[in-house]
Amino acid sequence: MERNIMQELAEWKNLEKDRMPLLLYGVRQVGKTYILREFGDRYFKNSIYVNFERMQVVADFFNGELSPDRIILLLEEYFGQKVIPEETLLIFDEIQACERALTSLKYFCEEAPEYHVAAAGSLLGVAINREAYSFPVGKVITKTLYPLRFDEFLCALGQDHLVSLIREHYDEMREMPENTHREILHWYDRYLFIGGMPAAINQYKERGSLINVPEMQSLILNAYTADMAKYTSNSESTKIRNAFQSIPAQLAKENKKFQYKLIRKGATAGLFGDSIAWLIFSGVVLSCERVTRGENPLIAFRDVSAFKLYLSDVGLLSAFTGIMPEDIIRNTLSEIYKDALTENYVAQTLTAGGYHLYYWTDDAPVAEIDFLIQKEGKIIPVEVKSGENVNSKSLKHFQKLAQPEKMIRLSRKNFGSEGAVCAIPLYAAFCL
Repeated sequence: MERNIMQELAEWKNLEKDRMPLLLYGVRQVGKTYILREFGDRYFKNSIYVNFERMQVVADFFNGELSPDRIILLLEEYFGQKVIPEETLLIFDEIQACERALTSLKYFCEEAPEYHVAAAGSLLGVAINREAYSFPVGKVITKTLYPLRFDEFLCALGQDHLVSLIREHYDEMREMPENTHREILHWYDRYLFIGGMPAAINQYKERGSLINVPEMQSLILNAYTADMAKYTSNSESTKIRNAFQSIPAQLAKENKKFQYKLIRKGATAGLFGDSIAWLIFSGVVLSCERVTRGENPLIAFRDVSAFKLYLSDVGLLSAFTGIMPEDIIRNTLSEIYKDALTENYVAQTLTAGGYHLYYWTDDAPVAEIDFLIQKEGKIIPVEVKSGENVNSKSLKHFQKLAQPEKMIRLSRKNFGSEGAVCAIPLYAAFCL
């Protein structure tokens, strides 16, 4: 599968000075190993792949002095091949299983920047927030691999021409031919069910059917649950699982603000704050924070007591809730859950596009903007509609208060514009 991040990796390789080791974040089974090995095959003469969970002998190399020269020599002897600057990619996978290897990245940066070292691991966000780790602050370049966006999904299924059409019509804000619009909505509906996890997409690609996709998604969800038990204490893992399992209920309501009472009776931020932080740091969920004002910079107006949580992948949300293929294709889902899936889709798309997630509410009158994005110094409200009913009192209210130059409405309707409002089909969210 071609991933958008490959271009960023190529730019990192071609840095002529001040190159630092690369640290690739990403939730489990999002394709980190695949992309780094593909990167090595495509851009280097050879690569050395180390999996610290499986290769304990190699992990032991890092118990001694962390001199890059010493480590390179040991790797050359173990793998029987030379490590040549500019020609060899060193891949340190599952690096969270070897704390000393993570620390070694500092010395590769300071003493041997000529080497290309790319590291990845599951639960890296959790690992580096543990006191035992000596994280190489300022000595690594960090990037995150997210589930495939809708454009990557289309390309993976041989629909590259549709991606080009979407970008072209977005750039010109020109209406898509109706037949093509309906065709792309057909793929969008399937994306809501399949999502962007590579294994789920491959399952659909190989079988040409949605029927077996939930089984693969369930395996991924089970792996996430297993991680909650593997990397935390018994009491903490129970709280993490309880918080995680409440997410469908959190999203299945008009006000999607996270409510602790939906985890269990008597739940509070004091009891479950660390559990939610674990889910966010692991990448399993995405946090969308409330802001009290739609002004620049948004971070200055955060209300830390109010937030929404989405799953990192909309397909996993579909599997989590037991949605069947026919529910989406026949349009038999409840309106409130169609809204939940659609918001989750937009949340993961904006996150993959580099945006921090914020939303805005006002109490008098009651109004909510699903997402606010900060782009080129401007604040742009993004209203999300799961269907073609696009009436929005909230958007009009926000316009009166903040007077944004541009507003975006995502729905199943075609491209168009109404004054300051840009009407964009949901399938074009990746263009933002």
